[in-house]
Amino acid sequence: MKNTYIILITLLSVFGWGCDKDKFADLNSDPSKISEPELSYSMTKATEQMFNNDYTIWFYNNFDYIFPWSQLTTAGTGNSEDVVRMGPSSKQNLFSGLFNQTRDIQYRIDAMPEKEKAKYQALKAMTYPVQIHTAMNNTDNTGSLVYTEAALAPYTTPMLLTPIVDSQATLFDVWLKELDAAIIGLSASDQFQIYSQDVIFDGNYAKWAKFCNLLKLRIAARLVNSDRARAIGIVETVVNSSVGYMDDVNDDFIYKRDIKYYGTGEGTQPGAAGKNVIDFLVSNQDPRVRCIFDKNDFNAEIVQAFIDNGKTLPPYVEQYVNVDTEGNFSGWKAPGEPWVRYHGVPVAPDAKLNSANDIYFNQSGLYKLNVTIGEDSFEKTYSATSSYSEKITRTKVDYIYPTKPNGRLLELKNNYPQLIVILGSSAETNLFLAEFKILGASLPKTAQEYLNKGVELSVTRMDLIAKNNQLPYYAEDVVYANDVDASTKLKSGEIATLLAQPICDLSTDGLEKVYIQQYINYALAPSDLWTLVRRSGIPKKNSAYFAWEDFISSGSELTIPRRFEIGTPLESNINFANKSKAYAEQNFTTGSNDPRILNTERLWFDKENPNYGEGPKN
Repeated sequence: MKNTYIILITLLSVFGWGCDKDKFADLNSDPSKISEPELSYSMTKATEQMFNNDYTIWFYNNFDYIFPWSQLTTAGTGNSEDVVRMGPSSKQNLFSGLFNQTRDIQYRIDAMPEKEKAKYQALKAMTYPVQIHTAMNNTDNTGSLVYTEAALAPYTTPMLLTPIVDSQATLFDVWLKELDAAIIGLSASDQFQIYSQDVIFDGNYAKWAKFCNLLKLRIAARLVNSDRARAIGIVETVVNSSVGYMDDVNDDFIYKRDIKYYGTGEGTQPGAAGKNVIDFLVSNQDPRVRCIFDKNDFNAEIVQAFIDNGKTLPPYVEQYVNVDTEGNFSGWKAPGEPWVRYHGVPVAPDAKLNSANDIYFNQSGLYKLNVTIGEDSFEKTYSATSSYSEKITRTKVDYIYPTKPNGRLLELKNNYPQLIVILGSSAETNLFLAEFKILGASLPKTAQEYLNKGVELSVTRMDLIAKNNQLPYYAEDVVYANDVDASTKLKSGEIATLLAQPICDLSTDGLEKVYIQQYINYALAPSDLWTLVRRSGIPKKNSAYFAWEDFISSGSELTIPRRFEIGTPLESNINFANKSKAYAEQNFTTGSNDPRILNTERLWFDKENPNYGEGPKN
């Protein structure tokens, strides 16, 4: 099915790189005629472009490549040997929307008289974290990109139609300088107030400044194995910044459009949960499993129906089932609902070929019951494992709760809340600080304090996402009558229980444990998840906590890409020379999806990182 979109994406990419000189004239404005509403609206539109192409990015990038390569989920119901071979992909479009808006704001403000310009410095400063956040997601996948000279054609004579392609090293340097300047602008006094046209922080420039500091921490994290001293210096500067850093859920950078927005318009085909990650979350009683993944279908009613029909239960479900003397279901063994409803599948391609794993990969053949309606009879299939929660990607989804054959029809319909998405969080900030404290940064708190705060904020934010996006089972599991425990919402004492687990005790294997918490926190932020996996070597092979599962196919370990495929530029492309130069400087083979090439020809930030499963560099 996914191949049907190749032509569409190809056409979009062609039009996205096209240049229409007549349209450039429309972007030029007389500064004397600028109105405040125009600038505010441009900022709203720029922010909106931070989260674009979300359908194809989820459909291809995240569910076909990033999540499977990071072992959070499989590609579909299970991985095949082709899981390491790239097909269609997508990217956030920087140029047709976002940069047109941010450059216009920047140049309009720069062209103002000095006295007028002074009161718009905070608004101008907002444009830089918007650009940088989105560009960083792109460079994490494909390396060098057009940035410093992007979208300058309307403001240059002659028009600059052949912008240079900046290296990743250059980008990091430029971004750090821009973020420092943006923090100064956002801290200026007597500024124009954008209010509700700022759909992120409602005109709170102080929170935008904190977001700039988070982006600086992200750059430091990407430098951690190539220039650790510099990375530590960046982190220390952030902690001592006069504007502070994100340290409360109210500081979180939550993307929401200013109109009703439900996310992707079509199904994104989420994959099955990886067994190791589910086992890890459930064994540690981590409430985030209930936001990241869906419950399976085997509630008490379905378990009893299987017993009544003499059908064998999935062994990983049956192990939690209590039966009475008559052989009927009498309740769940510890840990009970909702924990017993989450199960993953092995991620190794060869696992699908092992008949012992039919309990995971042949569910449609094993877990079904007969349904009779009048003279008609058919089979009803039940899923025993969990998938990624699709309501994280789009909220306009109806859900039918699993019930026994000829049982009740229980539906969750027409609950279509506005989608909200985490683009930066206080949890992420504190988990970075825990990491760098362990690595030797001079920070005022202990790594344990930062870790505890980060986990608490991460669990709280995911619960808020689940509540807003109205995930099935959040408020209640309607199959059960008044069973509060079966709901998936965060309950009193659960964060304390999680923090009391050995996995949150940093006295041993502290760096690995911090990286594991970053991994779980990034489960709703795919691009950052894959970056974390590459720079940390987590999950770690043979880990005592959360282990990497080798991608074995036909008895041999598959090679997993470290970057996305890059198309070969056409000589007819107006920027052919600069693109070709950039690819040559990175020693990239273009036009190849060979996993070995995509693994060995690494991005600049990835050259010193550990291999998959090697664990962190202390």
